[in-house]
Amino acid sequence: MLKIRPVSDLRNKYTDIEKIVNAGEPVFLTKNGYGTMVVLSLAEYARLTDDMEAALDKADKVAEKSARLSHEEVFGSLRRKINAR
Repeated sequence: MLKIRPVSDLRNKYTDIEKIVNAGEPVFLTKNGYGTMVVLSLAEYARLTDDMEAALDKADKVAEKSARLSHEEVFGSLRRKINAR
């Protein structure tokens, strides 16, 4: 079940929110009845982002090994193709 709390609970009932988050559940905070943010434990956040971080690291390594074109090379080539028509 979703844990939805007013953002004021973050200040006034921090320990309650902390217990929920440490149990592995996110807490959705609202302000004036509208959702504003989600509070997660660091472990849960890491679980959600580790695969993405690993994929980005892998992409960075591939990019380092590949040939890169300068801005002028890319747009100069496009301009030549457009102007050749």
